[in-house]
Amino acid sequence: MSDSRTRYAFTSRLLHWAMAILVVAQLFLGVAMVASLDAYHLLRTVHQPLGFAILVLAVVRIGNRIVHRPPPSSGMRPAERMVATGSEYLLYGLLVLQPVTGWAMLSAGGFPIALTAQLSLPAIAPRDPDLYAVLRQSHTVLGYLLFAAFTAHLCAILFHTFVLRDRILGRMTLSRRPRPAPPPQRRDPEFRVS
Repeated sequence: MSDSRTRYAFTSRLLHWAMAILVVAQLFLGVAMVASLDAYHLLRTVHQPLGFAILVLAVVRIGNRIVHRPPPSSGMRPAERMVATGSEYLLYGLLVLQPVTGWAMLSAGGFPIALTAQLSLPAIAPRDPDLYAVLRQSHTVLGYLLFAAFTAHLCAILFHTFVLRDRILGRMTLSRRPRPAPPPQRRDPEFRVS
């Protein structure tokens, strides 16, 4: 099977890894912001533009996903495919909702969202303390959900890489030449680790 039939498009792979780095950084920044009052304002100046960058890349990534369909998932059962696709859509949704709720939260609180010293985003929600409180709680809950979805995604990749050894990670790596795929193996209905 050709490289284009077994791997994601290069733009898909590049967007995937760029977003993975940004999301990990953003999750750490978010935790550090609420844990450190001394560094809060400094961390917020990084957190806000990074969140906007994630939002823009998420929208670009969704467009890219529509244009570049994923390669077929050979060796996966229909139920596994359904879980993989569902978790992918969940991650896409969270990668859009999380920054939008952050933006709306700050808008409702009357706080400017500075991307740079000269460039701020417009408000997308009316200034309202009650709405701010709801959006702040939503932003927190979505952050936990994003962390859980990201962790589940990582665990699934580790399971495929080290237990099933099906080289599914090679479909998303940035290298130009993937290692050849192992021959297809019949899966027993029982789970066995050898």
